[in-house]
Amino acid sequence: MKIARALISVSDKTGIAALARALDRQGVDIISTGGTADLLRKEKIPVREISSFTAFPEVLEGRVKTLHPRVHGGLLYKRGNEKHEAEARECGFEPIDLVVVNLYPFEATVAKPDVTLGEAIENIDIGGPSMIRSAAKNYESVTVVVDPADYDAVLENMRDNNGETTLKLRERLAIKAFIRTAEYDRAIGNFLNREQTTDASFSLSLPLVTRLRYGENPHQTAALYGDFDKHFEKLHGKELSFNNILDISAATNLIAEFEEPTVAILKHTNPCGVGSDADLRKAWNKAFATDKQAPFGGIIICNRPLTEALAKVISEIFSEVIIAPDFEPEARSVLQKKKNLRLIRLVTPATDARPAVDVRSVCGGVLVQDADLAAEITRNVVTKRRPTKTELKALLFGWRVVKHVKSNAIVYSRADRTLGIGAGQMSRIDASRIAIWKAKEAGLSLKGSAVASDAFFPFPDGLIAAAEAGATCAIQPGGSVRDEEVIAAANERNMAVIFTGVRHFRH
Repeated sequence: MKIARALISVSDKTGIAALARALDRQGVDIISTGGTADLLRKEKIPVREISSFTAFPEVLEGRVKTLHPRVHGGLLYKRGNEKHEAEARECGFEPIDLVVVNLYPFEATVAKPDVTLGEAIENIDIGGPSMIRSAAKNYESVTVVVDPADYDAVLENMRDNNGETTLKLRERLAIKAFIRTAEYDRAIGNFLNREQTTDASFSLSLPLVTRLRYGENPHQTAALYGDFDKHFEKLHGKELSFNNILDISAATNLIAEFEEPTVAILKHTNPCGVGSDADLRKAWNKAFATDKQAPFGGIIICNRPLTEALAKVISEIFSEVIIAPDFEPEARSVLQKKKNLRLIRLVTPATDARPAVDVRSVCGGVLVQDADLAAEITRNVVTKRRPTKTELKALLFGWRVVKHVKSNAIVYSRADRTLGIGAGQMSRIDASRIAIWKAKEAGLSLKGSAVASDAFFPFPDGLIAAAEAGATCAIQPGGSVRDEEVIAAANERNMAVIFTGVRHFRH
């Protein structure tokens, strides 16, 4: 059957006028609601108000307008079914062949930091999901479109099939519609569950991005879900592996901490070195100097377009992935000579790419927590001596890095670079010793450095080791029962210590 009647009601009006105009040219009767109808009239496109179609006015400030038997009867009755056809005629149901609906922007509304519960509730769409589900259920006869990206495909399909759409297209669009309403309801449930602190269950549904060759190891199957491809574009190299994607995510989370031009090197999601400088090549030199062995086969990320000068020096070592917001043409020319090297363009700002929720599998279920995006610290100076301006810069640089190092984590730093990193140790003193050893191996002096610890020093020994290595100041959360002993040890060595009140465990 040719599409003779369409119901259009959209919140996101991208491309809707062009779609409606094309439908009108094909003789399609267009029914619409509220703001969508106003827009189409302004565009000189013939349109019928939903109230004239249902013979019932919009009421309750627009909360009830499409929740009507003539709408859902026109969508749901089975074409070609004698009983349904007879009942439709008796009830005055006119068939609706195409539904174009996208929903109130609930997700965007609750993403605002100052959103109120009342605002969120008013952005819960009721009529939209109802129409979508009715149309999708009857996809054998009805075409449902929930994404502006599908407008052209529908028009092309109609042109190729004398005003009809194919069953294959309707099936695909119906599946997409059900997935969309499920995502929408899930977003509402998760928000209200968090807002009202109820005991409701947690659920998550994400679209498939790609199936991977294997997981963390070759005997494990794996796939990527979500909108990863919205944030990252592969410009060159082999397909991404499971481990590449983990490293890319870790690198992006780390680089999001820095506004100044910065280069970071990571291996197995741990930072190997981080450096900041207006000259990206100098920033690289600072990062690479921290550890010249671990970056082999690692991940490199910078927060400025990658230059030819930086590309030349990076190309001297083997890397798995290089990430940047862009690559100068000359830089790409240099790096693309390595066919296996993946070049990844960070399409969105790193701060936008970071996940808001951290989900991990455990025996018998999943753990769900807010992502560790905490940025504000108290900067509570607990020692007799306050840090100098230079020391404070070094402390804050180290604090931004240590947050991304596996616990127990210790980072020695200056104001613009890391000097030594100790990661993933069972004791904090061991993490400190490894960081000191790494700095010594790299030929870097820790004299006058700052030391950052992701969690409190449980005993004075970690702080004493840092002082003996040359550190003059430290930054840590505080909160140990032995804080006074740690502070006393710092005062005896004329160190400046800041307690942040924020811990950054990373298991």
